[in-house]
Amino acid sequence: MTGSPLRLDPQSRGWTLAAGGACLLPLLLQLPAGLAMGIGATALLVAATSWRNRLHAVVRMLLAGILATVVLAFSHFAIGRDTGCALLAAMLAIKPSETFTLRDARSLLGFALFAPFATFLLDQGPLSLLLGLVGTALVLVALLRLTDLESGFQVDPAPGWQRLVAVGKLVAIGLPLALAAFWLFPRLAAPLWGVPERTMARPGLSDHMSPGDWVDMLSDDSTALRAQFSGPVPAPSQMYWRGLVLWEFDGRTWRQPGWLGAYPVAAVEPGRQHWNYQLEVEPTSSHQLVALDLPTTVPAGIDLSQDHTLNSRRSLDTLTRWQMQSARPAKFEPALSPLIHRLALSLPPGYNPRTVALGRSWRAAGGSDEAIVARAMAMIRRDFAYTLAVPPLGRDSIDEFLFTQKAGYCEHFSSAFVVLMRAAGIPARVVTGYVGGYWNQVGGYWQVRRSDAHAWAEVWLPGRGWVREDPTAAVAPDRIYDTLADRASGGNLLGAQVPAQVFDIGDWLRHGWNDFALGFDATRQRQLLGRLGVDDVDTTSLALLFVLVALLAVAWMGWLVARAERERDPVLRAWHRVDRRYARLGLGRAPSETAGDWARRVGLTHPSLAPALSQLSRRFNNWRYAGPRPAREVAARRAELIQALRRHRPGATDAPHGERP
Repeated sequence: MTGSPLRLDPQSRGWTLAAGGACLLPLLLQLPAGLAMGIGATALLVAATSWRNRLHAVVRMLLAGILATVVLAFSHFAIGRDTGCALLAAMLAIKPSETFTLRDARSLLGFALFAPFATFLLDQGPLSLLLGLVGTALVLVALLRLTDLESGFQVDPAPGWQRLVAVGKLVAIGLPLALAAFWLFPRLAAPLWGVPERTMARPGLSDHMSPGDWVDMLSDDSTALRAQFSGPVPAPSQMYWRGLVLWEFDGRTWRQPGWLGAYPVAAVEPGRQHWNYQLEVEPTSSHQLVALDLPTTVPAGIDLSQDHTLNSRRSLDTLTRWQMQSARPAKFEPALSPLIHRLALSLPPGYNPRTVALGRSWRAAGGSDEAIVARAMAMIRRDFAYTLAVPPLGRDSIDEFLFTQKAGYCEHFSSAFVVLMRAAGIPARVVTGYVGGYWNQVGGYWQVRRSDAHAWAEVWLPGRGWVREDPTAAVAPDRIYDTLADRASGGNLLGAQVPAQVFDIGDWLRHGWNDFALGFDATRQRQLLGRLGVDDVDTTSLALLFVLVALLAVAWMGWLVARAERERDPVLRAWHRVDRRYARLGLGRAPSETAGDWARRVGLTHPSLAPALSQLSRRFNNWRYAGPRPAREVAARRAELIQALRRHRPGATDAPHGERP
């Protein structure tokens, strides 16, 4: 018959819950803010309300059902990578409600270790790694505490930092194998298995645009891409990072027609100035790759659309790097096909009558297309203002913007401008992407953030083809070209100004991590081995090299673990020292001898050594095999025994300390 489960003491339960929370934190940081706050608050509430008593099974089931429903609602009931990770976080949040025994604690800690691993499916940045390592270290510390609880040494007065040192030693033991796996394991061009698409999209360019869609993105200062130029660098005012082109308008929403991807690519005559650069694109859920307007080369794995936008054949949900070349066009599709011409002039019937009437009146008044474009830009520059604080627009959103509101941001300006041009008989379309760039002085590269998302217009003019027109820049050029520099000149943190260098260093560290770890591919691996004198190594040879180094690392780990296991208990270490002292006299203990048998054998040949050694052997046996005792008594008597063993020499006596175990 087995005994009752060993219950956790408050300290062990506290360590267990703290370790679980530390593992949950990096995963929460990758979830949508509202969902992460809800799961985090639930975890704290469950831990507080169930500290003394287990929650009823019905309550636990109700909590699980509510959290699962909320997670599915956030993911629009789509099953994918984000949904699975969020469900894992939700279940881990309510796990403390049933953690009261040693078995419960080990179950929670084992479950908690999945959270950092799930985090790496969503983000491989240095912060995720650091928080994951902290959580894993605290799990190991908690497991050490549980081991002491099970063995009867739960009263060990050793401070927490000593346990952290012990965990650090364990991590160091496994470090050679981890480094061998990172540096030498053959890098594959494609993963061994597919990872589901993300269901909770990160900010990125979309294939549609409606008024108000971009408010969240325009307030997101996270990095979207980094660019390093080799050769000439365009001025920030010319850094238009072309993304999607939107043609179809239903009165409120602009969309990219799906059939356009199969249409022949438009002819382009590039200008003289070319720019060569490397793009480092942060992960998004989009397939859209941006490039300086216009790209003249198409990287492998990318398709070029009719309107010269770049579409990746797979989701850009991991860090990617691209070698690019761009040039401003001298002529861009100077002749329009009838189908493209109709598409670039189409307007939904019955919408925005005042805007349509204004455009038609300008056309009726005569003048060239260039003159009509200049007239529209002058009107916008004179009468309009830039602001993100825009009330919702109604059915005729363009009319409301042009004749009533007269204030908005890039979505409003580009949309209204294109509708006005089409009403005047000028082919026009909306282009989305990013604009500008901030020079990171520490890293030596250009940084474009998600808040630099922008929409502008292109109009088709005879003899020139498509020409870029940016009505937002006509109203607020500082917003377009200088926003990042203004923000980076000093932010507010707890009431204090933060120097620009802090932001530069932060992004430079992320860029360095991308280059060092995430960008370590097969090419970088070959370069590393070449510097070590290993040239032209094929996959088979590399695999054999990895196996050899891994076996050596495992052997090293086994030796260190065995050595550490033998010497973990300080009492046992002191006892082994006594054995070595007697071994120098030819009286060492045989491996098969118990402490008592050894003392009796020594006493038969050297009676003068018997009293002290017999006394120590009895105290040692009592310590190793006696039952549980009160905490303070165990700690005190262990310290006394260690001191006695350290002082003992063959022929000396420990009588002053008596025979207490």
